[in-house]
Amino acid sequence: MDTPPAVRARGIVKCFGEVVALDGIDLDVAQGQLHGLVGPNGAGKTTLLGLLLGLAVADSGSLEILGTPVGRALAVPEGVAGFVDGPGLYPSLTAKQNLAALAALRGDAPTMGIGDALEQVGLTDVADDRVRGFSLGMRQRLGLAAALLTKPRLLVLDEPSNGLDPAGKKHVYGVLTRLAADGTAVVLSSHRMDDVEALCSDVTILATGRVVFSGPMTKLATEGRELDYRLVTSDSDATHRLAGETAGIRVVDDSGVRQGADMLVVSASVPALDELVKGLVHSGVAVRELAPVVSPLEAAFLDLTEQQESDR
Repeated sequence: MDTPPAVRARGIVKCFGEVVALDGIDLDVAQGQLHGLVGPNGAGKTTLLGLLLGLAVADSGSLEILGTPVGRALAVPEGVAGFVDGPGLYPSLTAKQNLAALAALRGDAPTMGIGDALEQVGLTDVADDRVRGFSLGMRQRLGLAAALLTKPRLLVLDEPSNGLDPAGKKHVYGVLTRLAADGTAVVLSSHRMDDVEALCSDVTILATGRVVFSGPMTKLATEGRELDYRLVTSDSDATHRLAGETAGIRVVDDSGVRQGADMLVVSASVPALDELVKGLVHSGVAVRELAPVVSPLEAAFLDLTEQQESDR
């Protein structure tokens, strides 16, 4: 028997007065998948997350969460946890007291111990400190700890890396990766493309309430879209010559070569770039650095969302 997806949405429409926040949204999230949700401000990300958390209902379309159809009543679906617009916390209570209070509000006993949840997000040392003194990043981690208490099968997070220092980000990355490995689906919205690229296998890009791309992250770099790449080799002159001779390669910036830095920027699709690298290796030129100037996700984000805006 096939396992139902964690999220299956078809033709979701949500309006606020005359404003169409979501316009025919389709979304599929498999169990055990880390799925990114990105888009410009006003694209509908927060509205969509609210639907997944039972904070709002769609005007039309169908939504299934963990195999159960979602009706027209406001309710938190069973097995779902997370937060939108930051976690709701009590400033006057300690971190430990906050988790106990939130568990009590849900009306059921937590399936994970409060101490374990705090340890997972790296807040054990401040468990007895009042939340009013917490930084933004610490509040985000405490919100994640609260979501972990019931061991959710679908975790929905809005900007989970807001305010995180490197240590905090490491804790959050580790928690989300382990959850996905254990079968929990994670849907996270973020303005930070590096977070989405580091964590997510699949991504949905929204613009003006519509899906402009949804699929594997790897597909963004293989659809023939040209990107600018920074290329550093052991022989800049030979690299410049081979770049000019390779079909589909365009030298964008050779100022680094002229200044003796052995670096140039080329514009190319992935297949054309592969041919250039093959030519360099065949000619005995070592490739010391090859990286996109702008990540594939960010480039696709800008391209697709700007195109959607121009089509309105």
